[in-house]
Amino acid sequence: MGGKYTDAQKRATMKYLEEKTDLIRFRAPKGSKAKYQALAKRRGKSLTAVIIELLERELQAETTENSSIKAVDNEQSKNNKV
Repeated sequence: MGGKYTDAQKRATMKYLEEKTDLIRFRAPKGSKAKYQALAKRRGKSLTAVIIELLERELQAETTENSSIKAVDNEQSKNNKV
């Protein structure tokens, strides 16, 4: 296939991106972009993939931590009722 990227393909791509993704932009300290890109390259991933991976890991850890706290709280409540 290869060849030309048609206007229809471009519109389809833009429609997909608008419907299925959120655009998140942020600013980082001057000079940090190159370090972040180097990290991503060492991991064989895009910078976007590394950022998402790190954020998802933090969210998972937070969820696990909150679940553990709730379990302890529930156990303490049961013990206090006895």
